[in-house]
Amino acid sequence: MSPLEAKKIIDALANGIDPETGEILPALSTFNNPQVIRALFVALKALDSAAKRAERDRSLPGNAGRPWPEAEDKELLAIFDAGTPIKDIAAKHGRTHGAITSRLVRLGRIKDRVDVDNRK
Repeated sequence: MSPLEAKKIIDALANGIDPETGEILPALSTFNNPQVIRALFVALKALDSAAKRAERDRSLPGNAGRPWPEAEDKELLAIFDAGTPIKDIAAKHGRTHGAITSRLVRLGRIKDRVDVDNRK
């Protein structure tokens, strides 16, 4: 079962609907207990958050959040000093623009991230 399928089922139950038949659940159903309803809505919110997080993670470059090996630092400095645009450096290293500029600050090549804004 996919998270989307699970979400549809939980959404139906949280709203008092039988996910199989589409009929309103009986008033005495466990799913009509206020605590159960709240728990189902919390579960829905968690599924939404997880889906958004997964989408964000899929959109990040491959090396986002990973440690910087010394060899990568050296290469970063060399291509930055050669005048390569930050967006090209980011693509080459599989990192975000912000990660590149932050690393350049950390390595002492620039004083502030805004120092490279005109090199985009």
